[in-house]
Amino acid sequence: MIRKIGMRDESTKSVTDRERRRVVAALLAGGTFAGLNSTPSSAQDASGVDGLKNPLLWAMAYKQTAAEFYALCHQAYNLARMRIDIAVAERKSGDRPLAVITDMDNTILHAMSYWGYLINEGRDFFDDAIWDEWLPNNLITSVPGSNDFFNYCNGKGVDVFYVTNRNQGERTFEYALAHLRHLDFPIDAEDKLFVFRDSSDKSPARQKIEETHEVALMLGDNLNDYRRDYYVNDIDERRALMERDRDDWGTKFILIPNPTDGHWVRAIFGDSEPPPTDENRRILKDAATRVAWDGKS
Repeated sequence: MIRKIGMRDESTKSVTDRERRRVVAALLAGGTFAGLNSTPSSAQDASGVDGLKNPLLWAMAYKQTAAEFYALCHQAYNLARMRIDIAVAERKSGDRPLAVITDMDNTILHAMSYWGYLINEGRDFFDDAIWDEWLPNNLITSVPGSNDFFNYCNGKGVDVFYVTNRNQGERTFEYALAHLRHLDFPIDAEDKLFVFRDSSDKSPARQKIEETHEVALMLGDNLNDYRRDYYVNDIDERRALMERDRDDWGTKFILIPNPTDGHWVRAIFGDSEPPPTDENRRILKDAATRVAWDGKS
């Protein structure tokens, strides 16, 4: 069985993680995250006074406030609509039905309040335990342009398939389906949703869909949503693979911007969900300064 990189089994979670999950669950039962005060000292030190040095600040300020970020999302979905129009126009009698395959998190769903919570708690890395407690509460929002696009596909007779890798236990599929329905995404049958709990490899879903449909377009925030061979541990190798497929961007695959998480993180750390250690903070700084002026020449 293949495990999601960065995903930890319950049996391997630390006592601290289990305790944090218990505390967060108790707070959620009261209807609020406010008051959680279990921030590790290392996170406090890394984030500075009141979290003002948290490296997530720039990324989340961009996601939450920049009109340019929202414009990029609309641009992606406008381009996707153009590609669907072309695919529909080129269809011939007897062709297999058209399909669109889309990722969910950060492609059609945004988790703004999750990341805002992490920052307020002085956390500067993804926290899997808090994510698992946050996710069932339907606090997600739709990515700009996504609802309109998928309803447009539905109106054109193009089947939409949702493919995600998550693991919140036995109710994972239920939570994912609830997110789609909560935000009124078109889904006429549960077999249009693929949820991988034990792997980040979405290839089996793509292969299954291609047995019955002509895939007109794929959407994601992660190159690994398109091809599995992007799942590598080297920044330069991943970029070279991207250049190999340059003609596919905007034609076969539409990419939604995501500056907070994804498999680009794995290329830096070797782990999609690296722990918040000082060594990893140094690695992050090195990644952010691969090209940097020395102040002299």
